[in-house]
Amino acid sequence: MAQPIPEGTHSVTPHLVVNGGARAIDFYTAAFGAVEHSRMPLPGGKVAHAELQIGDSVIYLADEFPGGARSPLSLKGSPVVIHLYVKDADAAFNRAVKAGAKVKMPPMDMFWGDRYGQVTDPFGHVWSIATHKEDVSPEEMAKRAVAAMASMSPPPARKRARKKPAKRAPKGKPRKKR
Repeated sequence: MAQPIPEGTHSVTPHLVVNGGARAIDFYTAAFGAVEHSRMPLPGGKVAHAELQIGDSVIYLADEFPGGARSPLSLKGSPVVIHLYVKDADAAFNRAVKAGAKVKMPPMDMFWGDRYGQVTDPFGHVWSIATHKEDVSPEEMAKRAVAAMASMSPPPARKRARKKPAKRAPKGKPRKKR
């Protein structure tokens, strides 16, 4: 009998949409040590569906298609960050950058107890890479969060565009239509 959740997967499985599926599989293999379980190629080299394993987690991957899901590059960004726990955040971060990822935030020790950094992969997906180094109580984390936020520079104030006042016709004269 089929399992409701296939063996080897978790309840939540990211399904990444990319522009350049075969290149993405190569990148994830080089950057994160992904192991390819399956690939359904389409004519012309596109990937209809692929299953990769990174660490103990499975991700799905597909090329974008007209009328279907679009990649972060086509959307000019992504609101999603994929979190990856590893044994050595610095080594994994450097490996991803060497494979072609762009540094978004270099690894640093964070107030919640992780060594944490972020990269953007060549396909527009943002990955946070972390190693849990310290168990921090909720009370201590709250104290550290206040200190961390206080040490951050506030973002620069945005200048508001001033609206030009509408030109008014002198009293008694109608305005000209454009």
